[in-house]
Amino acid sequence: MEMIRKLQNAGAIWAINTGRSVDLLESGLTDFAFPVRPDFILTTERDVFRPGQNGKKWEPFGDWNQRCARDHAELFSSADSVLAEVVDFVTEQTKARLIYNSEGLEGLVAENDEEMARITEFIEQARGKHPQLDYQRNTVWLRFCHTDYHKGAALAELARLLEVPRENIFAAGDHHNDISMLDGKVAAMPSCPANAIPEVQEAVRNAGGYVAQKDHGAGVHEALFYFVNGKSLKR
Repeated sequence: MEMIRKLQNAGAIWAINTGRSVDLLESGLTDFAFPVRPDFILTTERDVFRPGQNGKKWEPFGDWNQRCARDHAELFSSADSVLAEVVDFVTEQTKARLIYNSEGLEGLVAENDEEMARITEFIEQARGKHPQLDYQRNTVWLRFCHTDYHKGAALAELARLLEVPRENIFAAGDHHNDISMLDGKVAAMPSCPANAIPEVQEAVRNAGGYVAQKDHGAGVHEALFYFVNGKSLKR
């Protein structure tokens, strides 16, 4: 965190790109007493927020979130028959728990990785009828989404709004839902800790990024140190 603070003071921008909602992210920052505030947050693997005005904590940055909500509403309305197939499969052939929000089905939680693999295999077959229907997965958690909206797309939109070139973007992640920002298309400095799943490590290597030797946060620090030594992260 001290390294991030120094980079911010030198002009770098720090954004947290997460599958958590704004409220869950804020509670996490509070619970762990983060000593440094992010400059921007990208939440639920799709939305883009900047520091709020007039006392608000966070506010949408540009019209991205509005377009995202509209496209997802249209998607779930048009893909209801496919989602119904998924619900039937999950209910009848697995022990996974379906998750709903005020708009309807949001995702699911599997009992283990093996069950999740069976579920995603079924979803891949079912979504052939509606290819815009996609999902983001992190361990045994899965969220349905529009294929155009993911962590990589949200990061690309933030970079566009801030006019930060790809060459100046560092990104780190460890699971399936991080691959879209680690494949080299958005960030020229992709990385992952040693405990990242094999698919992430492969994506990072293929993009010419850095796979750390240390796990978790220590691995992210290692990767950031590696890139900062030879490249600038300033805007």
